[in-house]
Amino acid sequence: MFQNKSSKIITFLIAGALLLVLPLFAQSFGNGPVRIIDLALLYVLLALGLNIVVGYAGLLDLGYVAFYAVGAYLFALLNSPHLAENFENIAASFPQGLHLPLLVAIVLAACLAGFFGVLLGAPTLKLRGDYLAIVTLGFGEIIRVFLNNMEYPLNITNGPRGIGQIDGVHFLGFEFSQNHDFFGYTVNSVSMYYYLFLALVIASVVICYRLENSRIGRAWMAIREDEIAAKAMGINTRNMKLLAFGMGATFGGVAGSMFGAFQGFVSPESFSLQESVMIVAMVVLGGIGHIPGVILGALLLAALPEVLRYVAGPLQEMTDGRLDAAILRQLLIALAMIVIMLIRPRGLWPSPEHGKSRPLPPEAKPAAKPV
Repeated sequence: MFQNKSSKIITFLIAGALLLVLPLFAQSFGNGPVRIIDLALLYVLLALGLNIVVGYAGLLDLGYVAFYAVGAYLFALLNSPHLAENFENIAASFPQGLHLPLLVAIVLAACLAGFFGVLLGAPTLKLRGDYLAIVTLGFGEIIRVFLNNMEYPLNITNGPRGIGQIDGVHFLGFEFSQNHDFFGYTVNSVSMYYYLFLALVIASVVICYRLENSRIGRAWMAIREDEIAAKAMGINTRNMKLLAFGMGATFGGVAGSMFGAFQGFVSPESFSLQESVMIVAMVVLGGIGHIPGVILGALLLAALPEVLRYVAGPLQEMTDGRLDAAILRQLLIALAMIVIMLIRPRGLWPSPEHGKSRPLPPEAKPAAKPV
């Protein structure tokens, strides 16, 4: 037992050291690889949040990108001059905009996204399966349409043009959007964001593990397996479902706020239906309900489109440019997902099956009685 503990500690220390030096190694090839890793970490945050709804509670949500959009636009409104330029009352009090600090923006984004999660969950409490998926899909599209049209008569979202000039993340006077020198070594701004996103991912993983092993997590899993039996056991299924929707949405709000700060620009095009489908695919492909599998699925699907850019180019040349590179890349992603699901139908890293008895060793089996 002591050896197992020490080996786990050594494994964690090695993994931690690799994660710390990863952006420093990647930035030697330019900012592009580090940006891909940063966005992959944001997708990990989104997948962990959706896993609470889909993996733990068993509620299929195809409109999860709506909470991502809510967090991104809230951060953009509170950390850009957009409100001051369009509303005289705000300009009188805050001529340069609000420009809230990091912790306040994250808390507000999480709370607002959680409110929208409960707002989505309330009318869908009696829906399951395909019907729930259709309603959540419509909710995601409604949010995107609102973002596209909330320009008149009050310019709140700036319509399809989006909101720019968004502040970068600053915490206690420390600017993540600037390069910094540590012990004579320059760390780029994209690498600084990597460490921030990594800290948020680690905190989210700890929260998810605590939820999974808590009474709330076990209640969610009971609802997922058999809602009628869970209700008969005294579980308040209505409150548990609303809590799952709200808790999962907060992760999307936090990820959205960090996306707005990282990109410096948000528009409705970044929150399309394809993004929702991709996040669901990350959870299913990695392993529904299993945190390591969800992280693996998010990292693979976030990095796969960028890797396949180097494959789609030569294939396009082989066809004399008849196939568009972007369409070809999507085709390759779809084929890869089909192959993986055929080989591993429960995901790349599924959760261990509980409740099944282990087979007895041959020596422990009872001897056959003589006839």
